[in-house]
Amino acid sequence: MNHTPAPAGYVAQPLVSIVTPAFNAARFVLDTIRSVQAQTRGDWEMIVVDDLSRDDTCDVVEAESKLDPRVRLVRHEVNQGPAGARETALQAARGRYVAFLDSDDLWLPRKLELQLDFMERTQAALSFTQFRRINAEGTSIGRLIDVPERLSYRGLLSNTAIATSTAVVDRKATGPIHMTRTYYDDYALWLGILRRGFVARGMREDLMRYRVLGQSVSRNKVRSARMVWRVYREVEKLDPLSALWYLGNYGARAVFKYRRF
Repeated sequence: MNHTPAPAGYVAQPLVSIVTPAFNAARFVLDTIRSVQAQTRGDWEMIVVDDLSRDDTCDVVEAESKLDPRVRLVRHEVNQGPAGARETALQAARGRYVAFLDSDDLWLPRKLELQLDFMERTQAALSFTQFRRINAEGTSIGRLIDVPERLSYRGLLSNTAIATSTAVVDRKATGPIHMTRTYYDDYALWLGILRRGFVARGMREDLMRYRVLGQSVSRNKVRSARMVWRVYREVEKLDPLSALWYLGNYGARAVFKYRRF
C-alpha cells in the first residue's frame, strides 16, 4: 500500500471515507479533523454531517473544508440523530473502506495506515482496535482498553468490544452498508454484518482516544442497557430469554471494561 500523505486539494478517488456525525460539536470537531489530517495515509475523505447544530459547528467545518477539500460538510435541514447523520454520510461516501469517527474523538497518526494494512493482511470485512479514554479537556488519559482478536455474531451479542471510532468496514467484502434508524445504530450495524457470517478482527494496537463527556448517552448505564435490550428484541428479534442472557453478559463485560478510568 502507498502510505504517502495526500496534499491539500487531493481530489482523486479516496480509498477511505470517514463518517463523522456532528451535533453542537464546535468545541471539539476541529481537533477531531486535525487528528485525521495528521494521518500518515492521505487517501481519505472526511464527511462531516451537521445534524442541525445550534452552535458554530458548521462554520468550523466549512472553514476547514475550504483549506482542505478532503473535508466535506453536509448539512441536515432537520435533526435526524446520529443514525440519520451517519446514513447521510454513507450515502455520500465514495471510498472502498468506511471508517467511523465521532466528532469529539481523536485518532492517533498511524491509525489508518496500520489498520488498513491489518485488514488487507487478515482479509477482514470489519476491524476494530484498542483505545484509551480521555477526559473532556484531553488532559487525562485512561488505561488501555484491550480487544479480543476476533468476534463472531454470537460473540458480539454479549460484548462491548467495538468502539465506534475504531471501526473500519471494507465495503468490497460486505457490499453496501446502511444504518438502522434505531438505538445504538452502530452496534446494530456491526451485528448486521456479522450475522451474515463475517468475523470482526480485533487489532491490538492503541490507535484512538475516546473522549468521555458528562452528557454522553453511553454514560447513563440504565438507559444504555435499555437501548441494547431494544436492539436485541426489535432489530435482532431475539426471544426474551436469549436477550436477557446476552444482556447479562454484555453488562458484566461493560462493568469490567469501565471499572476504572
